[in-house]
Amino acid sequence: MRDEAEYEDLLANWSDLELGLGVVLANPNKAQEFLLRIQQYDRWMQSLVERETDLGLYQLFQLASNSPVGYSASHALVCSVLCHLMAQDLALQLPERDSLVRAALTMNIAMTTLQDELANQKEKPSPQQQEAIRTHSVKGAMLLGSLGVRDENWLDIVAHHHDGDSGIKAAPAASNTPMHAAILKAVDRYAAMISPRHSRAGRSALESIKSILGMSSTANDPIGQSLVRTVGLYPPGTYVALDTAELAVVVRRSPRPNQPFVVLISKPDGSLLPTPRLQDPAASGIQIRAAVAASQVNLRINHAHVLRLGAYAARLR
Repeated sequence: MRDEAEYEDLLANWSDLELGLGVVLANPNKAQEFLLRIQQYDRWMQSLVERETDLGLYQLFQLASNSPVGYSASHALVCSVLCHLMAQDLALQLPERDSLVRAALTMNIAMTTLQDELANQKEKPSPQQQEAIRTHSVKGAMLLGSLGVRDENWLDIVAHHHDGDSGIKAAPAASNTPMHAAILKAVDRYAAMISPRHSRAGRSALESIKSILGMSSTANDPIGQSLVRTVGLYPPGTYVALDTAELAVVVRRSPRPNQPFVVLISKPDGSLLPTPRLQDPAASGIQIRAAVAASQVNLRINHAHVLRLGAYAARLR
């Protein structure tokens, strides 16, 4: 991250990807070569993530936690990135990874417009909206099939990613689908928890990951543990309060999920720190006291400068 122009250029790439995906998801029947478009968005996402994973996560979590505008596309993009990284962590074969990630991009295709409406309404879903939510997994898989998707695992993952809470049972799935659908279900819930609605603020990433782990039937749930290994307890782009009473933003993951690299952005009194400072909690002895939801942070942050500091973190351990 050389300068602010480079930061803005990369952020524009993520925003353009989100916008293009949103157009296709909102009007799938009007999209020319729908299947090809989804595959292209998948490759575009991979190129951005592989350019610098921590930087990509930083920008994604900033986008996801700061605004409900275009929620459906933003949510799909976050989920696809997390599924992509978890597929690597869990050593899934490439065809399995492709099915999982493309299911993440399209899992809510049957309720894209409704999902955006729900993110912007304060009232509880109406009975009609509740019915659409309840049936969207199965209807989404059917819609994807009509749009030319022939990957049975992709379709099965979409149809089954709400198994256990939708009240509707899809047709029996292929033998490896339950694990893939369970990955998407966990990622879906995690990403939804950190994102704001008009009816509530987004949770902190730590609250969200604890909730996901708490839903597991066992403390050794491989999917929950993979999510922790993938993003850490405090992912890049999220905020933390330190035991020094200072506020920091996470810039890079580390081998220790509870000790990421951070950049200090506020003084103990809560005022903006004129010169942000890179901090390695593992080396300094400073402890992260709590995760902080983005809705509680009202400081004007120069993200390009913060990320330039974060680039030095790779040299410290």
